[in-house]
Amino acid sequence: QGQLVESGGGLVQAGGSLRLACAASGRTFSRYAMGWFRQAPGKEREFVATISGNGAVTYYAGSVKGRFTISRDNAKNTVYLQMNSLKPEDTAVYSCAASSTYTSSAPSVYNYWGQGTQVTVSS
Repeated sequence: QGQLVESGGGLVQAGGSLRLACAASGRTFSRYAMGWFRQAPGKEREFVATISGNGAVTYYAGSVKGRFTISRDNAKNTVYLQMNSLKPEDTAVYSCAASSTYTSSAPSVYNYWGQGTQVTVSS
């Protein structure tokens, strides 16, 4: 799949919203399941959401379900993470990842990773 570049992070107050984007290079984007993960300082990497190649299947971590929405635009080679009702505990570096096999919450399934974008939620 190649390079993944995240954007859209920033500082937001609790209760606010942000939309992250992950732009992928390559011509086979639709063949890859995509995932979002996050890592807060001193904590393990945590699964956030995943979406299948055609966008028909999505799956969320319990901590974000109902607040976050993952989507993709295969014509633009981009996957999005809409984050609403943000909480201070959502503060982390958010990274996108591409899997050539299937949607999963396991980081080991993903072949390619972006560098991440910082999301900070103030109380």
